[in-house]
Amino acid sequence: MGSYSSTPEPEILPPGDGYAPPPQPVRRPRPLWSTSPATFILIGINCLVFLAMVAHHVSAASPNTAQLMYWGADNAGNVLIYGEWWRIVTAMFVHVGIIHLATNMWCLWNLGLLAEPLVGSAGVLAVYVLTGAAGNLLSTDVNWLWPIRDAGIVMFPAGAGASGAVFGIAGALIILLKSNRLPVPPTELAKLRKSVIYFAAINLVIGFSISFGSRLTGISIDNMAHLGGFSCGLLFALPMVPRLGSPRPLFQRRLRTAVLMVVALLVLFGFYIAHVPAPAGLVL
Repeated sequence: MGSYSSTPEPEILPPGDGYAPPPQPVRRPRPLWSTSPATFILIGINCLVFLAMVAHHVSAASPNTAQLMYWGADNAGNVLIYGEWWRIVTAMFVHVGIIHLATNMWCLWNLGLLAEPLVGSAGVLAVYVLTGAAGNLLSTDVNWLWPIRDAGIVMFPAGAGASGAVFGIAGALIILLKSNRLPVPPTELAKLRKSVIYFAAINLVIGFSISFGSRLTGISIDNMAHLGGFSCGLLFALPMVPRLGSPRPLFQRRLRTAVLMVVALLVLFGFYIAHVPAPAGLVL
């Protein structure tokens, strides 16, 4: 009788008795602050400045102009007459009361968390400072050219707040969210971009509709800071590519280009402002 051989049937094991792969380690979600540190740092600085102001007996609801100026608010006279150019930067961290702070920080929170994956932490810090400075420079220029005149006395309003920088982040997002490099469905990108456009448009319209009615108080909506910051944000993002979906060397090269370009333009604009003749009737 000849030998017979065949491929053995695989053994079928009952449920629970087979091989089970080792359990995979559970990834803990990263805390939000570690994914967007620059946004948290900027919010923290703004809040700490406000707490320091309140601790030094500045009104939490309605600080006066003198108090704002002491803590670094912008003023065309102080900048262009006394050479206090540092106010162009410090003013973006000073707020006119708790409501002003809360609304600006809420906007910074939402826009910053959206922007940081696209421009990185260094990019968010650069956009905030550079666009905030652009807004304050434009505000300084306009207030210098068209100051408040009361009974023949020339006065300049105080400017403070992060809103110019917030509008700058919005402007940068409008450009970057148009990129086809982002690994996000186009429909979702379109929704995000549209919401940012609506935010900027609605707030600009509200600011200009309230207009200049309260300028004599020295505290009002600084439309020029909003417009300057927003325009600079658009300009900042033009040479950039988003960090997501782009090669790292390309992103870093474009970010450096954007920073150097905006810094150069701000220096030139500041040089121009410094040589604008004083308004008629101003006693130096």
